[in-house]
Amino acid sequence: MKTALAARHLALIGVTLWIGGAAHAQQPRDAEPATIAVQEAVKRSLPFSDRADFDDARHGFIATLPDAEIPGAAGRPAWSIKPYAFLEAPEAPPTVNPSLWRQAQLNNIHGLFKVAEGVFQVRGFDISNMTLVEGSTGLIIIDPLFSAETARAALDLYYQNRPRKPVVAVIYSHSHVDHFGGVKGVTTEEDVAAGRTHVFAPQGFMEHAVAENIIAGNARSRRAQFQFGPLIPPGPRGQVDAGLGKNISRGGLTLIAPTDSIAQPMETRTIDGVEIVFQLTPGTEAPSEMNMYFPRQRVLDMAENTTHTLHNLYTIRGAEVRDGRVWSRYISDALEAFGARSDVLIAQHHWPTFGAARVQAFLTRQRDLYKFLHDQSVRLLNQGYLPNEIAEVLHLPSTLANDWAARDYYGTLSHNSKAVYQRYLGWYDANPAHLNELPPVESARKTIEYMGGAQAVLERAREDFKRGNYRWVASVMSQVVYADPGNRDARALAADALEQLGYQAEAATWRNAYLYGAQELRNGISKLPAATTLTADALKALPLEMFFDFMGVRLNGTRADGKHIVVNWNFTDTNERFVLNLENAALTYTANRQASNADASLVLTRTTLSAITQRQTTFPEAVKSGAVQLSGDPGKLLELLGLLDNFEPMFEVVEPKKPR
Repeated sequence: MKTALAARHLALIGVTLWIGGAAHAQQPRDAEPATIAVQEAVKRSLPFSDRADFDDARHGFIATLPDAEIPGAAGRPAWSIKPYAFLEAPEAPPTVNPSLWRQAQLNNIHGLFKVAEGVFQVRGFDISNMTLVEGSTGLIIIDPLFSAETARAALDLYYQNRPRKPVVAVIYSHSHVDHFGGVKGVTTEEDVAAGRTHVFAPQGFMEHAVAENIIAGNARSRRAQFQFGPLIPPGPRGQVDAGLGKNISRGGLTLIAPTDSIAQPMETRTIDGVEIVFQLTPGTEAPSEMNMYFPRQRVLDMAENTTHTLHNLYTIRGAEVRDGRVWSRYISDALEAFGARSDVLIAQHHWPTFGAARVQAFLTRQRDLYKFLHDQSVRLLNQGYLPNEIAEVLHLPSTLANDWAARDYYGTLSHNSKAVYQRYLGWYDANPAHLNELPPVESARKTIEYMGGAQAVLERAREDFKRGNYRWVASVMSQVVYADPGNRDARALAADALEQLGYQAEAATWRNAYLYGAQELRNGISKLPAATTLTADALKALPLEMFFDFMGVRLNGTRADGKHIVVNWNFTDTNERFVLNLENAALTYTANRQASNADASLVLTRTTLSAITQRQTTFPEAVKSGAVQLSGDPGKLLELLGLLDNFEPMFEVVEPKKPR
């Protein structure tokens, strides 16, 4: 998954996934006849009688907590399956794609499960799984979930049913926050510093874990609200799933730096008597990721490289495009190296696959899924097809189309094929008419003017809505909303069209995006407090170079035009020195230097800088207290800081941007 430490990181800007709508909010509508017809067609097209996944998901069950309810801060649960009790109904209602309903039911199964001798998983206590491996003297924990509260509850559940052994090792399978954010729920910095707990991670983990959502973290956090749907109330007309799991837990995000890095393509380690073969898979589902094989237990852990869904080459919250060709190759390598020697395949999401023959068949299909997606998208782009055209004509082969694990629950064939195009050719489709198009508001106004005005467009769009042409209605009503955001009829019809598309969507991510878009069109943007995307643990791990890079993207270039300011920074606790230079409306820095012509010079510690960044104090307060020693012209420092923008976390998405 997963979009790392900024808000997918999310804590989802401190919002619980069980939030309800305001009493005056406009409520969702029912499924239209065209949507009901789509759902009936899905029922006829897929093998719903196949219940093997349900058997696998319940295999080895030991115990659970009632409703998987885990206490959190301020009297609200950090996690609960209780709001999803509606999924106990065997048949999907017309407002949910039957295939997605099935996936949501599978993701509702929760508790402690025995996978193999000495290997256990806690599933359904967060969006990800925690895997526990029993060593000679203690426990090896793989991926301590998203937040400390859920990780602690998962470990406590294990201890209630198995011998209490200390945690001697933590393994991060990859650099997404839902796989390390709960680490302080299972161990402490003191135990790690004392060598009682060792922390293993793939090469490059810290760089990517901290960096992924820092620079563009504000935008990704906002967009993640559409992907995961934390502000959509759960229900048959609301949020039902996130594809990889129910949603992301609401709790404390933590990070402890690895003490050991896996650096070789195939590397065997023995940890507390347990032999583990690590397979590095950089550039697949995460830029830093690894699979794990346990020879004695004959268990293969594919991290997040194979799950029971088509994953994302491009995640709609925003991220670098992933390479389907490389992804397929690493699955192929795992199949060749471990397939015939594996009786169980697990991942850090979803449920296991049992039986050597089934494991190999599963890996084969997953390998071919990503290769097909890559190769066929490239074939079509080489024939001149554009992204939307590729997405429209590309369909899975019959041998994969009925494989539940190849379905569009998290990624989709549609937006992944566009990602392949983007990876090779970028945003420009080579049509000069698209080289310098009008921006959205101006384009919308001219389009609606040419179409005869908003009222004429609305009348035609209502007829298309009755005919079930929801994609077109959503598109053209978006134009009307951008031309006139106060047009209530356009907002209502746009919301209705998005809602029907959401009801039809097999992808949980698309459903959430459609339904949250409809919710904002009807009720406006939720009023939420601003929240930093940097936790205390992230700030400690943040390289100072990255801190200054982040300052650079906050610089308001228009207001900085013509200014030249030089500031020396001297960090006494880390022995690092920098010169920060503002010139030509660009903020640059040089390490291991101090400038003789600096306008101002600062002497401080990283701890003080972290406190300022977290808004626990300000630069003037730190100078006054002596935590920052300032020489030179303080006015120049304040002038520089005054040129930095503070990002609005709840910016407009489905309507034009308001002036700021």
